[in-house]
Amino acid sequence: MAFETARAKRLGFEANFIVLNLGLFFLIAERDIQAVKIDALTHPDPWHRSLSARVMLLTIHELDLDKVAGGKLRHAFDEAQVPAALRSEVSEALRLVRKSQERAQKRFAYLRNSTIAHRDPDALRQHTDITDIDGLEVTRVAAEFYEGTHKFMDVLPRLMTYLGTMPALASQFVKRSERK
Repeated sequence: MAFETARAKRLGFEANFIVLNLGLFFLIAERDIQAVKIDALTHPDPWHRSLSARVMLLTIHELDLDKVAGGKLRHAFDEAQVPAALRSEVSEALRLVRKSQERAQKRFAYLRNSTIAHRDPDALRQHTDITDIDGLEVTRVAAEFYEGTHKFMDVLPRLMTYLGTMPALASQFVKRSERK
């Protein structure tokens, strides 16, 4: 996906680039979570389990979709003249991701701030928070996050298929020419 994202950018197909960039953004976050998920549950060292759980929380918490998918995605949809039904499907998937993020942020904001993002100056409290993290609960939150991201990844091929049609490419080509 990184190759296609770079190619869309290089060729000036802005809508394709924006959508592929968003897909790659999700894949990177999922891969980061996958890299630590098993350790959060099964690593023999409790500290390592806790660190892995905290990395999962931080990844979910800090994933700024609006920076990647806010107005840029609406712009891409307009530029490529994406049909309303497809726009709606993508919006619904992103809404699910945001809802799961909000739940994780509300539930774990204190732990994020106390143990990994900013660190509580009270080291004893920080230590207690770190050793009391429930890796299974964190993994459940990650699973909710995956539900939303998978909905997006399910609609992504249909969106990319549409963006590869002649009308969508022609529309992007015209818009690119107007920008120059």
